[in-house]
Amino acid sequence: MAEAAKKKKKIRIKSKFGEGDFYIVVTTLILSVIGIVAVFSASYYTAISKFGDPNYYLKNNAIWMAIGWLAFIVFSMIDYHVWSKFALPAIIVGFFLLLLLFTPSSLGIAKTINQATRWIQIPGTGFTFMPGEIFKPALILFISWYFACKPSRAKTLKGFLPVLIVAGAAFVLIFKQPNLSTAGTVLLMALGMLIVAGIKFGWIVLAVGVGAAGFAGLIVLKGSYWLKRVTSFFDPFADPLGDGYQVVQGLLAFGSGGVTGVGLGRSMQKALYLPEAMSDFILPIIGEEVGFIGVMVLLAVYMVLLWRGSLASVNARDMFGTLMAAGITIHLGLQVILNVAVVSASFPPTGVVLPLISLGGTATVLFMMELGILFNISKQASEKETL
Repeated sequence: MAEAAKKKKKIRIKSKFGEGDFYIVVTTLILSVIGIVAVFSASYYTAISKFGDPNYYLKNNAIWMAIGWLAFIVFSMIDYHVWSKFALPAIIVGFFLLLLLFTPSSLGIAKTINQATRWIQIPGTGFTFMPGEIFKPALILFISWYFACKPSRAKTLKGFLPVLIVAGAAFVLIFKQPNLSTAGTVLLMALGMLIVAGIKFGWIVLAVGVGAAGFAGLIVLKGSYWLKRVTSFFDPFADPLGDGYQVVQGLLAFGSGGVTGVGLGRSMQKALYLPEAMSDFILPIIGEEVGFIGVMVLLAVYMVLLWRGSLASVNARDMFGTLMAAGITIHLGLQVILNVAVVSASFPPTGVVLPLISLGGTATVLFMMELGILFNISKQASEKETL
């Protein structure tokens, strides 16, 4: 009897360390592999045209993916509660980086590409990153910490008003870069986390109404160019060589792929017809090469990952874990939904990358970091269930 009790005790001690959610690791690995293959295929001709090396983007993407996996492993091993101590510093640093984009060009800090100042460059290194992407996990951390400290804050306007102010200020700074997609994602992430935190339905409706009115007002203030850009998705074929060009080329790629695709590596649209083929518009290239079935399989992998993220949120051992897991899952889901909507002409072109698939160093590492935290949350949730 004593032996049995001793054995049972050993099992309980062992289970304390948990195993985490295996599905999170598997789906992340599958998406990583698909991303490396897809970027190589989509960037082949562009790499030859720009650098004379067809493997240029493949090597670049593989390096960033390796760094991302290192981040995943490290963050999955760190107790997620530790990050609550960095919530305020993270959001302050996030705003500081956003403000750096408005420094004089003579300083050489902010970098402008295609009339958009979205990047900060490290002088003398050639390394650039997007502060808007860094702000997203900082916002998730801040909101999680804010409501975890006092959950009742979600019940009153005074309580959750600071969250709206932070998200609204970030929206304005990011919108002015201009970067409509990231600005919108920040607002939607904040709204989603407020819902998880438990704000009343009436406040949700009011927040959506005010946000929509504010967005419409900003578009009108920006002038006819922005209005035309936002509404061009209604009929991209009306201006197939202008505002609708990228979307039209993406739709042609989907149409060429049909149900089963033309074959891996055989896309025609990637031959310098479709701009940003290895970045924002990589999904049409995937659709052309592996068809509707292949795209559905890819989206199914995302669905599994979102499902496991939701479970991690529901089963988290505390409010901080619940909100962190929810924020990460919402972030991932929004990116996938917006990217699919843009490339299928269901939403204005906004420059949203497809998580872990599109080429993008900073975004890839940050997503892997978030997924590492998500895995740690699921690990501690499994400990709670086992014990």
